[in-house]
Amino acid sequence: MKIKVISLYVDDQDKALRFYTEVLGFTKKIDFSQGAYRWLTVSSPEEPDGTELQLALNSNPAAKAYQQAMFQQNQPAAMFFTDDIKGDYERIKARGAVFTMPPTDVTASSITMLNDTCGNLIQLTQLKRW
Repeated sequence: MKIKVISLYVDDQDKALRFYTEVLGFTKKIDFSQGAYRWLTVSSPEEPDGTELQLALNSNPAAKAYQQAMFQQNQPAAMFFTDDIKGDYERIKARGAVFTMPPTDVTASSITMLNDTCGNLIQLTQLKRW
């Protein structure tokens, strides 16, 4: 068994696609619609056949309440790993991302957090190597 798709609720799929591809640098993987329903995923260019992130429209009231509560409590909706947190911070910031926390050393890692403009906070993490 392996994880193939993880869903992340967003308030606007077009805006989310632009952010996750143009700002974060992910690659659009699947994008198809049937009526009002749209299945949209992105993946890491480093692992094109790896886990996909579904950018799901937040039309479910329970999911929307959860998403808003997590954002208000400053909790990330997703965590992405990097080997160069400072470099990624500068690259992503230069593309217009708004960070809510600069790169910060914490136990066994460095983390930073940014607003995805679609209702979520995203944490970037670099594990410390001893």
